[in-house]
Amino acid sequence: MNLENITQQVVHLARETGKFILEEVNRVSEQDVEYKGVHNLVTYVDKKSEELLVAGLKKIVPQAGFIAEENDQLEKGERYNWIVDPLDGTTNFIHKIPLFCISIALADGDETVSGVVYELNLAECFYAWKGSESYLNGKPIEVSEMEVLDQSLVATGFPYYDYSKLDPYLDLFKDLLQSSRGVRRLGSAALDLAYVACGRFEVFYEYGLSPWDVAAGALIVRQAGGRVTAFHGEDNFVFGKEIVASNNKIHNEFLKTLNRYF
Repeated sequence: MNLENITQQVVHLARETGKFILEEVNRVSEQDVEYKGVHNLVTYVDKKSEELLVAGLKKIVPQAGFIAEENDQLEKGERYNWIVDPLDGTTNFIHKIPLFCISIALADGDETVSGVVYELNLAECFYAWKGSESYLNGKPIEVSEMEVLDQSLVATGFPYYDYSKLDPYLDLFKDLLQSSRGVRRLGSAALDLAYVACGRFEVFYEYGLSPWDVAAGALIVRQAGGRVTAFHGEDNFVFGKEIVASNNKIHNEFLKTLNRYF
């Protein structure tokens, strides 16, 4: 399997699908919004985007199955699976906040071997495959060189349905406001990870996430020289619903801070 060729084909597919999404930004209204759960929104754009991606991905790796956000009826593969978020940042999209993306990963068993995150508004495509460097629009990227949390910019996401850890989360948030350069919440976990990979953030953390939120971005971070774990250093961050991604240099320091509260 030629992972470089596969990844380049996925990059092209993401860019083509992104054209459809951007065409719909000013057409979507509140009447088009559906609720999958409390504050968990979806529109016809998410669904159509996923249909376009699934059709294209079936041609790229015909034997692969799917783990996709908007359609749990898609068949899973025995070995290979595409992990797809057709529109990460749906709430931003609905409110016309120009920060949302497509996230696509290819998994070989439990291992992610290709990842693409395409931010449509700036036309920034982040990607990597097993054994490669990480790239942004064809140019290699690396994580930042910052070595201390106090001078680091931190990204996170706010829980929108699982409030079981809200108190320690807010305590940690308060700590980080005082012990880092600042905390940002963009509304797209896939992009948060991509921004760690290219050095815009030093660290990203969040809980309550799904595989399609993190699989592609986590690979891109690792191939860019970063480190990705669950909250206590475990390796089950794709399906474990919690993640810390960093430039590696501040990872242990950040985990110590996080684990004072979790």
